[in-house]
Amino acid sequence: MAGEMETVAKVVIRARTRSVAVMAAAVALAVVTGCSVAPGGYRATGGGSPRPIAARAAAVRSAGHASARGGQAAACDPTASSLAPSGPPQVTPGSYMAKILARGYLIAGVDQSTYHFGYLNPLDGNIEGFDIDMVRAVAAAIFGNPDKVQYKAISDAQRTPDIRHGDVDIVAHTMTILCSRLRDVDFSSVYFDAHQRVLVPKNSTATGLASLAGQKVCATAGSDSAKFLASYPARPRLVTVPYWTDCLVLLQQGQVAAISTDDTILYGLAAQDPFTKVVGAPLTDEPYGLAISKQHPDFVRFVNAVLARERADGGWAASYAHWIGTPVPAPPAARYAS
Repeated sequence: MAGEMETVAKVVIRARTRSVAVMAAAVALAVVTGCSVAPGGYRATGGGSPRPIAARAAAVRSAGHASARGGQAAACDPTASSLAPSGPPQVTPGSYMAKILARGYLIAGVDQSTYHFGYLNPLDGNIEGFDIDMVRAVAAAIFGNPDKVQYKAISDAQRTPDIRHGDVDIVAHTMTILCSRLRDVDFSSVYFDAHQRVLVPKNSTATGLASLAGQKVCATAGSDSAKFLASYPARPRLVTVPYWTDCLVLLQQGQVAAISTDDTILYGLAAQDPFTKVVGAPLTDEPYGLAISKQHPDFVRFVNAVLARERADGGWAASYAHWIGTPVPAPPAARYAS
């Protein structure tokens, strides 16, 4: 049994080719930093900690959202769409949490290439980061042990299908809560606020996305960042790849002029390549949620109870300080639909 549980705790990773340049940079950085947050973290360009902006760009916020009646656009606030906790997190008989408990481990879809959020540490083979801490908190609430997690490394495009098909119990993958996504999956309350910006080589003269008209800009397939770029008025030439580290390789090779996505991801890439910089003002507000199947509303309420406890007992703040840096802002306030 001990050997079996040790296997469960290991990462389940789909084979894919990794860039030698990116992995070498990652190993070098891990040796220097001891796998903790790099000095300066999200302040690499001199700014402060991430702060929410007034509203998402309209094209992103309402993209694809339609009412159940007649397909007409309906009012939607993605940050107030989740189900309220029923009380403290408890595993009740007959609940989805009880099924996870009987199985013996939680199955989580995560990233393996976003430094600080979901990152495969090349020194020990473990996935770690802020998103991973949120998953471990859910596992601890179910089992009393945060290590009882089977991690499934997935791409951006796999996040929604894997939830819908029941391949994973939960997705923690820098996933923005969008009205369009709410048709297919449920989300927890917002656990992190990010903002889309631009990453360019340090010798680039680009000052933001507006200055990249007609130039190639990279994003991952299936991400809302790619959708935003495709509709951006300055009309950059969108290049899509499966993983953000693939974008970094293209940038290093001079095949694209920039990468544009959430600042959380961009600062992680910049930490792996010191010859890059983040530029421009925030383009959108990106509220992150943990994705869960619509078939398990009890699990949504349970996860929200876990997040409420993380906000209240300092767990969220401790994770932020460790992976992102200080000063630590107040966590996003929970807002619920019911």
